[in-house]
Amino acid sequence: MDRVKENCAVKIEFSIHTEMPDGTVTERPMEEMEFIFGVECQVPTLEQALDGASLGQQLSLRIPPEEIYGAYDPSLIREIPKEGLIKQRIREGVYYRQMKKGALVSFKVLEVRPDTVVADFNEPMAGISASMEVKVTGIREADASEIEAAREAHRKRSIGCG
Repeated sequence: MDRVKENCAVKIEFSIHTEMPDGTVTERPMEEMEFIFGVECQVPTLEQALDGASLGQQLSLRIPPEEIYGAYDPSLIREIPKEGLIKQRIREGVYYRQMKKGALVSFKVLEVRPDTVVADFNEPMAGISASMEVKVTGIREADASEIEAAREAHRKRSIGCG
């Protein structure tokens, strides 16, 4: 097998550089991963780039925030009343969490005012983008038991069990 296609086992080496919204860049060292293509989902940009890729092929990818933790949305910054919040937990620059009516309320406190709080309801990692350097180091036909095991593992992860 010389090209990546659905239900084949793909082995890649990759490094990731993440870029925070404030411009901070972090680098992770080279890693290796093997997965069943088309069964064990990866970010769409990686899947699209690997589809039809050949052994030894090198890829440079840019992963947008929407495929990672989501884009940063300035409209999710709101001024809310302090009433009903636990005062001891309200501190600028800190994430506030509280269960209310069976749901978790979570936000970052940007500013504390006399009667209100300026809260950022974006996911904590929203706005992060990444670039990846990828090399395809292995392609082989996966057998039926590997495909089924990958499907089961993917099902468990999708419901939070793995």
